[in-house]
Amino acid sequence: MSTPSESVKAPVKSLSGLVPFLKPYKSQIALALMFLVLAAVSTLAFPMALRSLIDGGLAIGDRSSQVMALEGHFFELFGVAVALGGFSAARFYMVSWLGERVTADLRNAVYGHVLEQSPAFFETTQTGEVLSRLSADTTLVQTVVGSSLSMGLRNAVMGLGALILLVWNNPYVMLQVLGILVLIVMPSLWFGRRVRKLSRASQDRLADSSAIAGEVLNAINTVQAYTAESRESARFTRSTDETFTAAVRRSKARAVLVAFIIIATSAALLWGLYQGTQAVIGGRMTAGHLGQTVMYVIILASAFAVLGEVYGDLQRAAGATERLMELLGSHSPIRSPALPLAVPTPQTGSFIDFDGLQFSYPSRTAQAALSNFNLCIRAGETVAFVGSSGAGKSTVFQMLLRFYDPQTGEIRIDGINIKHWRLGDLRQRLAVVPQDAVIFSTNAMENIRYGRPDASDEEVRAAAHAAFAHEFIMALPEGFDSFLGERGVRLSGGQRQRLAIARAMLKNAPILLLDEATSALDAESERMVQAALETAMKGKNGERRTTLIIAHRLATVQKADRIVVLEQGRIVEQGTHACLVAANGVYAKLAELQFTH
Repeated sequence: MSTPSESVKAPVKSLSGLVPFLKPYKSQIALALMFLVLAAVSTLAFPMALRSLIDGGLAIGDRSSQVMALEGHFFELFGVAVALGGFSAARFYMVSWLGERVTADLRNAVYGHVLEQSPAFFETTQTGEVLSRLSADTTLVQTVVGSSLSMGLRNAVMGLGALILLVWNNPYVMLQVLGILVLIVMPSLWFGRRVRKLSRASQDRLADSSAIAGEVLNAINTVQAYTAESRESARFTRSTDETFTAAVRRSKARAVLVAFIIIATSAALLWGLYQGTQAVIGGRMTAGHLGQTVMYVIILASAFAVLGEVYGDLQRAAGATERLMELLGSHSPIRSPALPLAVPTPQTGSFIDFDGLQFSYPSRTAQAALSNFNLCIRAGETVAFVGSSGAGKSTVFQMLLRFYDPQTGEIRIDGINIKHWRLGDLRQRLAVVPQDAVIFSTNAMENIRYGRPDASDEEVRAAAHAAFAHEFIMALPEGFDSFLGERGVRLSGGQRQRLAIARAMLKNAPILLLDEATSALDAESERMVQAALETAMKGKNGERRTTLIIAHRLATVQKADRIVVLEQGRIVEQGTHACLVAANGVYAKLAELQFTH
């Protein structure tokens, strides 16, 4: 991910970014605040009941009356304790519920937003960093919303209430203490800003470690094949050491902040307490009054101590929230138009026009991936793209799927510029069989159904039959219900490819994109996959789909209606296999290299 100064930031830079996620739960927040205030008031009522006990229940008088009075005062104290326990439990439940709910909503919003980003976003953002933000950062937010914020508000109410009552009962002394407390706040704010910066740095280092781990674990076979385990372990160790160092700096600054607040606050309040004891000795205050003052001093001191801890939590969570808001603030340049055009009912095949395309990838702006690209493809035509690596073949597919938009020119499907289509409608017209078939960590039935989630079991099985996948699926321990493992590790390359073809056939899209669908297969697997592909090129009633093929092995495209030869993003030749060989140009040289060796 880019650094904060480089990335597109959301306007909200702190915890206020959570406000939209809190708004739907106004009634729950109101209940939590009500219980919070009631719990704080119950706490503040305890010293009053204690003063009444000392000054009233222990006063010299008739012994039986004194016993009755003591019992009454103890019942008052017990009633306060019951109220405090009940209100505290209700507050804890409500804020915990809010924390879990808001965190779940935030996590869902960030994940859904990331899924809508264009491939350009993932050119500069590591998957591990996104996962770190979804887990570590949202956990920090959960801690704040579900615990720290509530504790902070409760202690703020208690501390403010205790301070007001202390000033009310001992105005001269407590006004001195209040002046000292104001002086304490200023350096606390400076420390808090430092804690926030260090927390942000700590979370960034943690995201780096997650990114390294995700990258290596996804390439574990390559790592082990090159005996790079120790090197990758050392790289991860260096990253975690940097994370540890950043966390220690953050913890050190936070520890200094907490120590300063506790020591300075305690010193100020002890000064006030000392003045109170002098007042009792001088006869200006009763023992019960002093007891009440002591309790309020303890409440105020503990409230400030907790607020110091909470302030550190809030600063740390503010850094995490900023990172999450950065993700939510990033906007994909590829999106559906505000008023999409109505598109024609899909037929078995669609015609495609590439008109004057000029395109460079965002990360390689100086190099044109496509240049003056013009091509018309008839409905039902099979067109193969050939050329050396980097010639622009895959870029054509990327543009057609609208993963990127051209800098100039336009692409039309059935006569309508694809920028005027709703993205969902556009991509429903296309079925893709990639070179490296993607298999999800679920069973065979759901992997094929990914092409059309509303398909019945019978339709899934029919697609598997058509793709020559039914036999090997039924040979699995649980047939179509067999779990295929992460990225389909339980299947061979040819089996994964046939499963991907079945998925594309089930989608039944008018346009079929085949990206090196047989390049990594052995001869037997290639024969079966090729047969499956020929079936996939036809619709349910035998009509031909519009099919675009990328292939390095020319033997797989000789039967194409047209072969388009690309070099450095330009079309240099096009025609049938026989015509291109007879022309003795670029294609003829490629064919000679492949067919004579």
